[in-house]
Amino acid sequence: MSAAIPSAPDAVESHVRAYFEGHVVEAVDGVLGPEHHDVVPDLRVLVVGPGPRIGGWAYVTAGCWSAAQEDGQGLEFVMTAGVRDRRFIELMGMIAHYHCGSHRLDLEHSLPIGEPWTPGSACDHLLVSLPYAHGPELEHCPLPGGHARVLWTLPVTSAEIEFRRRHGHEALERLFDEAGMVPTDPYRASVV
Repeated sequence: MSAAIPSAPDAVESHVRAYFEGHVVEAVDGVLGPEHHDVVPDLRVLVVGPGPRIGGWAYVTAGCWSAAQEDGQGLEFVMTAGVRDRRFIELMGMIAHYHCGSHRLDLEHSLPIGEPWTPGSACDHLLVSLPYAHGPELEHCPLPGGHARVLWTLPVTSAEIEFRRRHGHEALERLFDEAGMVPTDPYRASVV
């Protein structure tokens, strides 16, 4: 008798749990309301607590690949934050719905949040970037029937998005490095 092949969300969850070994990882289902559930039917958000890899929190989608993959290739998303907050779980659901609905996010894309990342934050957009804080070990996620890339959704300001439009993604990332930007600080000043 052959072993059952895990679903793609289960495989993503296993990958995330292995990468974040030593961290508490909670899977949160039912992130999208019933009116949006059909867009990403298997979505769960993995909430990773502080531990040996990171001192803050990570929020990872599991289910985007299943809903939007093409030829076995697709994306999942990670966001880092300084605290555990239901707000970030809901944002990951919003990202999943946006990506799997009528838009397709990819590396160097951005999306407006429509409000501050957290109350009082100047960050009101998300920038899709390489998961620099986690490296290729998290980014590359083999799945049954394909491969997912786990990309970082970095909270940024409208001014930073405008700078990127004019000068390019790499120029903005250089400014982040030069400023020593702390990506989990919701009250950080814009680098431009």
